Amino acid sequence: MDSYIIESNKKKSRMPARLDFAQSGTGLILGLFMWVHMLLVGSIVLGPGAFNFVAKNMELAFLSDTGHGFPIAVFFAVLTIFTLFIVHALLGVRKFPISWKQHRILRDQMQMMNHTDTNLWYVQVVTGFIMFFAGSVHLYVMLTNPGNIDPYLSADRVVSSHMWPLYLVLLVCVELHASIGLYRLCMKWGWFAGKDAKKSREMLKKIKNRATVFFLALGALALLVFIVIGFNHRDKVGERYEKTGTVTQQGFDGSGARNADGIHE
Repeated sequence: MDSYIIESNKKKSRMPARLDFAQSGTGLILGLFMWVHMLLVGSIVLGPGAFNFVAKNMELAFLSDTGHGFPIAVFFAVLTIFTLFIVHALLGVRKFPISWKQHRILRDQMQMMNHTDTNLWYVQVVTGFIMFFAGSVHLYVMLTNPGNIDPYLSADRVVSSHMWPLYLVLLVCVELHASIGLYRLCMKWGWFAGKDAKKSREMLKKIKNRATVFFLALGALALLVFIVIGFNHRDKVGERYEKTGTVTQQGFDGSGARNADGIHE
């Protein structure tokens, strides 16, 4: 019996480490995904045609004879990211202060220590909390409208659906959370440590800061372009972008035909 209890305790003691490893793994995947995602979304800066090209390739349009692609591919991609997002949030909440008293104790200790990496962790806590709600809204919209990733439809969502404040908050929180998270993962697991730990830490901090500035600037510029396009497209809400420069109205026209995305045109 004693040996069984000892063995059980050993098994239980491994669980926090396993959960921590799972949190790191999901965080790594999500952090890298967000950087790639921002580069893809940033294609709007090159024009609606560039963004449409990216969107259609995300729908695997190159496998379709019609060129419309398969929105179901986007659906499963978003579902995968949404699942990882929820799992990562649940794993991360274990380390959040769960009461005002704990929060005050933590803040007092942070002010006393004034430790940079501890302050960065706190920024992650705050941004992670905001992202849980704002990110869930965005992912739900994408999950329920996988075929609506289009320069004009996306711009309509930003302006005519008044989503730009959400996207602005999400942009700041996501980029801060991702860059800090990837930096802390490198420090935690000793990636790129090299022979001089102090020098490596400073190098990783510079990379983190530059990545944050770059992706925030790219995201802000992309959001601004979407706002301009959406503002100019206010009287044609719901029309799709076409390569030829024409647009396709969502819903019925005189013919009532339906395209490959399930949209009437």
